Amino acid sequence: MTLSGKQKRYLRSLAHHESALFQIGKNGLTDNFITQIKDVLEKRELIKISVLQNCLEDKDSIAESLVNETASELVQIMGNTIVLYKESQEHKSIDLP
Repeated sequence: MTLSGKQKRYLRSLAHHESALFQIGKNGLTDNFITQIKDVLEKRELIKISVLQNCLEDKDSIAESLVNETASELVQIMGNTIVLYKESQEHKSIDLP
């Protein structure tokens, strides 16, 4: 599923008021971390992840890895914040335009 520009704008507006649920630090992406993100994406569909300054990896490569590992869509990278969306199978709470 590829998000259209209108859908991304809508998701960005929803994510604007949310706080980051996860922080990526010097340990980077681990298998346990990715599993936790998958679980939360299934429940919430839209999450924000903050990349801390002590993280050794580039935020663009982190975002790409997260999209590939979680089968989600990248909504936005703003500063050090990554916004991801994945349509839930059971807990569908966001209706895209």
